[in-house]
Amino acid sequence: MEFQEGMVRLMMHRPEEKQWDFQRKKETEKGTETGTPRRKWKLFHRSSTAIPSKAQKKQPPPPGEFLCPISGSLMADPVIVSSGHSFERTCVEVCKALNFNPTLPDAPTADFSSVIPNLALKSTITSWCQKSSIDPPKPLDYSSAEKLVRTFMASRGQKPNTQIKREDDKVVISEKELIQRVKENPPVNFNHAATEVARRPTHFYSRSEESILTTAITRPLPLATRPSCYSSSSSSSETETLTLNPISPEEEEIVTNLRSHVVFEVEKALITLRKITRTREETRAHLCTYQLLSALRSLITSKYTGIQVNSVAALVNLSLEKTNKIKILRSGIVPPLIDVLKGGSMEAQEHASGAIFSLALNDDNKTAIGVLGALAPLLHLLRSESERTRHDSALALYHLSLVQTNRSKLVKLGAVPVLLNMAKSGHMTGRVLLVLCNLGTCTDGRVAMLDAGAVGCVAEMLRRGESDSESTRESCVAVLYALSYGGLRFKALATASGAVEVLRNVEAAGSERAKQKARMIVEMMKGREEEEDVDWEELLESGFESTQSHSRPRFGGGGIGGIGGSRPNSSEF
Repeated sequence: MEFQEGMVRLMMHRPEEKQWDFQRKKETEKGTETGTPRRKWKLFHRSSTAIPSKAQKKQPPPPGEFLCPISGSLMADPVIVSSGHSFERTCVEVCKALNFNPTLPDAPTADFSSVIPNLALKSTITSWCQKSSIDPPKPLDYSSAEKLVRTFMASRGQKPNTQIKREDDKVVISEKELIQRVKENPPVNFNHAATEVARRPTHFYSRSEESILTTAITRPLPLATRPSCYSSSSSSSETETLTLNPISPEEEEIVTNLRSHVVFEVEKALITLRKITRTREETRAHLCTYQLLSALRSLITSKYTGIQVNSVAALVNLSLEKTNKIKILRSGIVPPLIDVLKGGSMEAQEHASGAIFSLALNDDNKTAIGVLGALAPLLHLLRSESERTRHDSALALYHLSLVQTNRSKLVKLGAVPVLLNMAKSGHMTGRVLLVLCNLGTCTDGRVAMLDAGAVGCVAEMLRRGESDSESTRESCVAVLYALSYGGLRFKALATASGAVEVLRNVEAAGSERAKQKARMIVEMMKGREEEEDVDWEELLESGFESTQSHSRPRFGGGGIGGIGGSRPNSSEF
């Protein structure tokens, strides 16, 4: 029985082994026969990995403001030029070498007279590339940029100059040449006192409004004064010194300690720097290096109030030097200053508004400061609890509004109603009126002022005699003079508000400058009354040619309102 059972097991096991061996051979043969499908499976696996690349192609394109108008690609080193555009730095250098100013489709001709790094846009582009999983752009080399510029010029039908300067011999404008191009009329004495280290008194002694506008024969530059946070000291020469004294060991130690990780050492270095730049005016020029400004830039937004206040105060002292103004702006320190204006401590905001005002005195800085976004926080700080902050913000807005692009921005920000309400309440009336004078010189500002009732507001101020100085009365007349370009709408509003009688009173008993403006406004309105009295039916019957020479003298030889085409700008006030 055992033998039979063993045979049965052997017979049952062998067929299974043969069957398994047979199936294994069969599967092996199938594997060789289906070699091509296996390769197909690999191809299918590769095609599945290509799906993310298709998704990447569907990613939204970069915003238009991230692209250089010339190269059409992401900017690696964006810069702001005087006209307010942003370009790749190398493209700007090539355009300046070729003496080419591109005209963009939706903007005026670019102006490359000053070039300022746009650090805020650069960081925004880098962040966008990281979020989009795109490699950050690399700076263009000079030869590639030159090809792009030439292609751009060919598309615009322009030709470069025959004398082309290569990278090795192209002209580089020095800081001194840039500053010499700025014409300030009259020259402003920038050598004022600096901020004090000790806590300032809470009461602010403001000078008289009469000193804002002088009656000099030459056209003054109103409000070109020191920031309120400056203390008094003796003035010094404005002559720019090119031969600088070597830096002392003490000053070298300051720069080193500013980069320390110990809060006490940093604050101690800032206090020393603030004292040196306040008392030793000759050190401001050679202390204002890019290394020092880079250290201050990171300290301005510090969470420690003492560090923030002292760093901004030291920056104000450095900005007193005329040659430092452009250098400070180019260091990228304005965006941190704007952050302080928005959310810094009260004392830090005082110094920050003074720093923006000091930098805005330079004509080459005005456009860039507006582009970087300083107008909105300055406008908001007109309601600050600190009187120093309010005054310096108003001064900064006045100088920034001397530029057309900033005037348009202020109108869009709703500055006109805010300024008119301040003028009605008698708060900083003189300075507010001067800002309104600047806004009235552009079409947008003039329309917004007429809509907000500026004619009636200013006429009422003159009627009630609220102006506490002759300069304020002159500013009121200057505002009406700027609005007089509003045409028949101004005449209707002036008639309804009784402005004509007020202007005649000013013409009889005002200052010489106010009399001149009032007389011109009254004559203009009188000329328009004669225009309305013309019998148009008789004019059409007699013929246009016979009446054209007869009616033209009524308007003063082609000028508006009989005052000719040589009307002085209202900013003379």
